[in-house]
Amino acid sequence: MSFLPAEYQHPYQIHPKYQKSVAYFSSEFAIDQTLKIYSGGLGFLAGSHMRSAYDQQQNTIGIGILWSYGYYSQIRGENREMAVQHQRNNYHFLRSTGIRYKITVHEADVWVEAKYLPGDIFGTCPMFLLTTDIDGNDDLSRSISRNLYDSDPMTRIAQYILLGVGGAKLLDELNVEPDVYHMNEAHALSAAFYKYSQHRDLEKLKNQFVFTTHTPEEAGNEKSDFHTLERFSFFSGLSGDEAREITGIHDHSFNHSLASLRLSGKSNAVSKLHGDVSRKMWGSYQDICEITHITNAQNKKFWVDAIMESARVKGDLYGLRARKRERKARLFREVADQTGKIFDPDICTIVWARRFAGYKRADLIARDREFFRKLLNNTEQPVQIIWAGKPYPKDYGAIDLFNELIHFTNDIQNATVLVGYELALSKLLKDGSDIWLNTPVVTREASGTSGMTAAMNGSLNLSTLDGWVCEFAQDGKNSFIVPNAEEGLTVEARDRRDMLALHHVLENKALPLYYKDHAAWLKMMLQSMNDVAPAFDSDRMVNEYYAKLY
Repeated sequence: MSFLPAEYQHPYQIHPKYQKSVAYFSSEFAIDQTLKIYSGGLGFLAGSHMRSAYDQQQNTIGIGILWSYGYYSQIRGENREMAVQHQRNNYHFLRSTGIRYKITVHEADVWVEAKYLPGDIFGTCPMFLLTTDIDGNDDLSRSISRNLYDSDPMTRIAQYILLGVGGAKLLDELNVEPDVYHMNEAHALSAAFYKYSQHRDLEKLKNQFVFTTHTPEEAGNEKSDFHTLERFSFFSGLSGDEAREITGIHDHSFNHSLASLRLSGKSNAVSKLHGDVSRKMWGSYQDICEITHITNAQNKKFWVDAIMESARVKGDLYGLRARKRERKARLFREVADQTGKIFDPDICTIVWARRFAGYKRADLIARDREFFRKLLNNTEQPVQIIWAGKPYPKDYGAIDLFNELIHFTNDIQNATVLVGYELALSKLLKDGSDIWLNTPVVTREASGTSGMTAAMNGSLNLSTLDGWVCEFAQDGKNSFIVPNAEEGLTVEARDRRDMLALHHVLENKALPLYYKDHAAWLKMMLQSMNDVAPAFDSDRMVNEYYAKLY
């Protein structure tokens, strides 16, 4: 039975396996192109979780923030370089709950209003989205829920209070108490302090809270000044000494991930390799909870092309080839519209598309410009290359790289960069690519999921052996793998070695197969599509959350 009040009931009968009630807190959800409250992979993952919770009839709800301006709209400037646009969004399909209440931020009252997303609109479990951008708040308070991942660290602290304390207080307003509070990343950590302040029982708290850590990156495990958090009322009325006692953090730097690991009963990494990395990363810290792993996945029902899936089920290689060509032609209309370049659906098309971050090495294939031009000018094994993705709007190094690729490819007919990387463009790229290129520094990509949905749509992964790929890849059978570099290399030597290995795989394995034995290529496509699901369908993932974490 649904644990929600009658007016917010789940739009399905709760399955007996999933009776335990769960509130899933996430700062972003990629539910649909029309709801722009996400930035990238974390949101894509959370959106698939909400959809599979619906598909599996789970007693789960989502709690997030209604970002008035979303993350940002990625457009082009006058010289075609990347530009950032912030535009207010309106969502008439969200229902007003009439629920308004106050939270404390920096010792001041801030009004919060809860909006409701019924599950039957997009096929999700019920979701509640919180906003402070409402009448009754001053402009500073209204700004808390305007921009996802605001560049001002003080605003981000306020956002974490809104998600955590605001979400927990919403449940109080609804007069419900879920069995599990699931923090998807540490952004909702303030909820733990709020709940502890109600009962002062650390063991009870740990029995309620679970935590998913998504990144081994230093920047992804946020730290704040302890006294700043105190001034911002982050600890829900607990004294500094009480907060230090229950978190075991006694210096001035408050590590949100470490505190989450100490206040939760269980936690999970997001791939088998990431589990190993996380246990090693946090192993020297005392009093942290068990870290297991539940490999990320994506909702196949949402992502897969129905015609291509039908061909897969039938083992119809001709049907796969014909549909892939149609989807490439559709993608290439977008390429032409954005760039004026006409791509050929009969040419092998490589796509690199995900968040622009340094460790993901978007430009690895093009760092040796002589080789890259040779690759692009090869008439016997021609290629077309597309980049897309959103840098963080204040990550000027990533933006410079994005713009460098734009300028470098400006006069090259068969290479280009697209803007506007959101759910819709992501779907076009996965449907229309032949090779999905993934080049992170090994062990620094916790999971990565874009290659899963690419594989679901007949795109072959060409990847370094990192994240989820370690659990999926059979080199030469369902994917192409860049072998790991030797340990102990300098950063420059490692990158050059990975670049040369990537070149070798492309020139000697992937492209010859595509052009000289396309029947074998199609069989490999089919194998990849068969292998990626159900293992990397989020229906499996949400079942594991109930079995292993909840």
